[in-house]
Amino acid sequence: MTKTIKFRVEDGIAILGIDVPGQSMNVITEQFTNELEECVDKVLADDAITGAVICSEKPAFMAGADLRMLGGLSAMAKTATPGEIFQNSVRLNRILRKMETGGKNAKDLMRSKTKPFVAAINGTALGGGFEIPLACHYRIAADDGSVKMGLPEVMVGLLPGGGGTQRLPRLIGIQAALQFLTTGKNMSAKDGLGFGILKALAPRDELVEKAKELAKANPKAIQPWDEKGFRFPGGGGAMHPGSVQTFMAANAMAQDKTYGNYPAVQYILSSVYEGSIIPMDLAVEVESKYFTRLIVEGQAGNMIRTLFVNKTAAEKGARRPKGFDKMPTKKLGMLGAGLMGAGIAYVSAAAGMDVVLIDRDQASADKGKAYSVKLVEKAVSRRKMSKEEGEALLARITATDDYSKLENADLIIEAVFEDRALKADVTKKALAVTGDDIIFASNTSTLPISSLAEASSNPENFIGIHFFSPVEKMPLVEIITGEKTGDKATAKALDYVQQIKKTPIVVNDSRGFYTSRSFGTYVMEAMPWLPKGSIRRSLRMPERCWACPLVRWPWAMRWRSILAIRS
Repeated sequence: MTKTIKFRVEDGIAILGIDVPGQSMNVITEQFTNELEECVDKVLADDAITGAVICSEKPAFMAGADLRMLGGLSAMAKTATPGEIFQNSVRLNRILRKMETGGKNAKDLMRSKTKPFVAAINGTALGGGFEIPLACHYRIAADDGSVKMGLPEVMVGLLPGGGGTQRLPRLIGIQAALQFLTTGKNMSAKDGLGFGILKALAPRDELVEKAKELAKANPKAIQPWDEKGFRFPGGGGAMHPGSVQTFMAANAMAQDKTYGNYPAVQYILSSVYEGSIIPMDLAVEVESKYFTRLIVEGQAGNMIRTLFVNKTAAEKGARRPKGFDKMPTKKLGMLGAGLMGAGIAYVSAAAGMDVVLIDRDQASADKGKAYSVKLVEKAVSRRKMSKEEGEALLARITATDDYSKLENADLIIEAVFEDRALKADVTKKALAVTGDDIIFASNTSTLPISSLAEASSNPENFIGIHFFSPVEKMPLVEIITGEKTGDKATAKALDYVQQIKKTPIVVNDSRGFYTSRSFGTYVMEAMPWLPKGSIRRSLRMPERCWACPLVRWPWAMRWRSILAIRS
């Protein structure tokens, strides 16, 4: 079996090089967990080994737990008992605790300490990939700006399950730690150095050597929280008066942001609160208790399946018809320079395509391009794009009222006003230049694709590509297949959406397509409540709790209009 950890000894220091096979980035798998325990035991048992360095053999350090393994835990919850799930999830915590204590009890550890473990972080270290370094006695990181550290588990409905809710607060204080634990935001190497998480920064090619030197210089190590008289940075644990205010504020903010719909945030707060008033050995068990509750309750499994497994499959073209080579779009014809058309032009040009942006007159077309100018200026001012990159992007957009400029385009998207006659008119004008062999897409949000395709003499090449506003921010795109839409058109549309790095879903040509139709169901279910007159707060909940930002704002406006009428 291929090893996930390459173990070697240099100058009395064990080097644990993580290299999970078959993965572009290291992830925590069951095999890795087994080998980590074997390596820790080997280091602790061999008197010739005086310390250890944990590093990565890949360009980045580690991205946390394999989502397939987490999905397996969620599936296990359907048949296993909570106790069995707890024993499964607490295992990594116990291994890391053995690593930092040397397997000694508290009294022996304070008297004789243990062998040092040093983490050499060469890039991204997220989730469990950050919790392993946190359990090491010392941490150093590359100074080249590639390092990104964090605990993003809350974003998939989970909490850190490898001691993150206990070690981070003990390193940087409860208030600072909660900002990272409850939001999932990352920190840079400089941030980590400032917080005291990192001992030092070093050039990437010197990381392992510097880590070895650190281990040799500190042959007897102990974590701060295992020493007698340890106090949390900034004060005591949960019982400290200052911490009481911190938890009160954190609870209020959590409720304001989640409305009680994401238990992971509340469980993180509970885990930190309870863990801060007991020894570390018990604290990590408390964390695993709350981790188990999240697995058993199911929200995390649903979020992982939807937001990662299914979303990733969609973005990789799971619904793409077979038998067609990749059909990248090099030149896009964009009919309509309004808000939607201008946004589509921008994201397409940003993806490297040449774009012909057409409207009824030159002034309207120029106004559409001005939208891209504003977005570029904003990106340049925020240093997300260089001035040269911005100029190149804008140069790829040609604003015009001349349909002849569509010659040699390999995809047309129409986004004019929702008027059937107008759409038919621009469709015929465009196809007169390009011919009916081109794939033609409509961005309509209300009109059936099958009927719009009647304006084309080749309806097999007619399809819907429905964006949401603002296009540059909204990740979802609906691919709508009409009654006669062919597989080639579907493949081309999916290839285009993949080029602009958005998430496509393929839907049938029914009223409202998918997004508007599903949300419309919520609205219709709520309408019978209106005459009762005493449920204004309940009617406001959809605008607060609906988790899809692409429809939240317009529907919130409609709810407010309805409530104003009732008032």
